Amino acid sequence: MSIRIKYAYLHGQVWMFRRNYPADVALVLGSKALKRSLKTSDPKVAKARSLEVNAIYEEQVSKARSGINVMTATAQSGSPAEGLGAGWDGITKQTVARLRASLEASGTTGFTGTKRTSAKVGDLAKTYLRKRAQELRPGGYKSVRYSVGLFASKFAGVPVSQLGRDEGRFFLDTIPDLSRVIGKSEATRRMGFDRLIEFSRRRNDGITVRTQKRIWSQVKHFLDWAVYEGEIDQNPFRTVRFERKVRPAPYAVPTDAEVARLLAAEDKELHHALLFCLLTGMRSGEAVGLLRDDLVRKGNLGWFALVRPNAVRELKTDASARQVPLHPVLQDLLPLLPAQGELFPELNVNLVTKQFTKLRDRLELSRPGLVFHSTRKWFITQCERTGVPEHFTASLVGHKSARSENQLTYGIYSAGISDEQQRSIIDQIRLPA
Repeated sequence: MSIRIKYAYLHGQVWMFRRNYPADVALVLGSKALKRSLKTSDPKVAKARSLEVNAIYEEQVSKARSGINVMTATAQSGSPAEGLGAGWDGITKQTVARLRASLEASGTTGFTGTKRTSAKVGDLAKTYLRKRAQELRPGGYKSVRYSVGLFASKFAGVPVSQLGRDEGRFFLDTIPDLSRVIGKSEATRRMGFDRLIEFSRRRNDGITVRTQKRIWSQVKHFLDWAVYEGEIDQNPFRTVRFERKVRPAPYAVPTDAEVARLLAAEDKELHHALLFCLLTGMRSGEAVGLLRDDLVRKGNLGWFALVRPNAVRELKTDASARQVPLHPVLQDLLPLLPAQGELFPELNVNLVTKQFTKLRDRLELSRPGLVFHSTRKWFITQCERTGVPEHFTASLVGHKSARSENQLTYGIYSAGISDEQQRSIIDQIRLPA
């Protein structure tokens, strides 16, 4: 049964309030209706907030009409304002303007959370990015900042209420021309959108469809936030569809020969982290975010790494939380790593990615799809080749189990594989000679 709230309606996932003003009050206030976002999807909260907004509505109408009565009684001169109707004889347009200004100055026509229809895209983007910077991890925020920053650099001076389908189609049709070096090249640091497009068209190395879709999705999310904040009634780009097909570009699985060459290089910055990811299947962020306190010893089973949220990093998903036995090679490596704090204090995901690219290029391993994340695929492949069941491997690398069609039921009833089983799996993996 749908919930009904007087003067409120559900717009997407957010409750909105709208109540029309009487004609005489609407003329004074300069608006046909009081419209506000209630900033919640919870009907109980929305009902309570709608009562508060309705009280504001009644106060506005009362004060506006009090002002009208005073004007009607005291008007002495001037031509009547056009189209005011009965009861407005002798009241000038200037008098109406003064009354409206007086009401606004007294706070009658506004309240905390007032719809700011004149807010510019650039100003809203700054507020939005400050908010997202507090919510997202650095890698995720960097992507949002890039996407929303591109959009704001083109439409910074445009009131968000004036955005429409034409602006959306223009932006969506133009982003495929962007070069993939934007954001990486110092030459593009302070360029606006138009200059970036001009720069990109000279290079002819456009971004992938996947990146285009991510940019478009994050811009639409920004505008959804503007709706939630009451800046606009609805997302102006909601009907502009992204129709390009995203073709999967899977990471390559390194061959044993490639792994041997990567390890033989003994890159001074990357070698230890590379070993960790090859022999545990960890993501780069999980490995470089390890603390010494995340390593625990379990008797004769040896050392285990606890992949869990800590002061350095969060996890990608709930399934990512797990424990992984340390391979004998890694246990021998422990004396060379810090005895406290971060195991890899000089590394972060960005540095790992860049350093691996340099190492790969130096070794002339230019096969498409061969990136640092490929180490995770190598680990999974080794587990598969030694006959490890898929759901066992899933528990080690932090994937949801695929053992049964009903994954939820399996997750409820299974306690997972034992420490001994995990240890036997890890000990079977052999680095290439």
